[in-house]
Amino acid sequence: QVQLVDSGGGLVQAGDSLRLSCAASVRTFDNYVLGWFRQAPGQEREFVGAITWAAGRTSYADSVKGRFTISRDNAKNTLYLQMNNLKPEDTAVYCCAAKFVSISTRDSDYRYWGQGTQVTVSS
Repeated sequence: QVQLVDSGGGLVQAGDSLRLSCAASVRTFDNYVLGWFRQAPGQEREFVGAITWAAGRTSYADSVKGRFTISRDNAKNTLYLQMNNLKPEDTAVYCCAAKFVSISTRDSDYRYWGQGTQVTVSS
């Protein structure tokens, strides 16, 4: 069983930075992919990015490429999402999620989910 706890959201202004964390309770994430998704009010959940835990290979949505960076701390079993140059359209509830083996952009492929953390970007 994997438990994920998201944190780090808040209210910021456009152009600011914010770092989200996702603490995971699992013995090893070696065979896992961890991803970030977001959902704005009235919209479907969308893929933000993901990382293969063992190799550190990343993939990002075009809308965040160059602004957001995913990283992980193996010793702490923690996933991070560094968000720079935030825009009002980044406002959403952000959730981390985990699945086995390979990166997917489909939320239905992810088995484990965090509770989500709200990010609000004012203009």
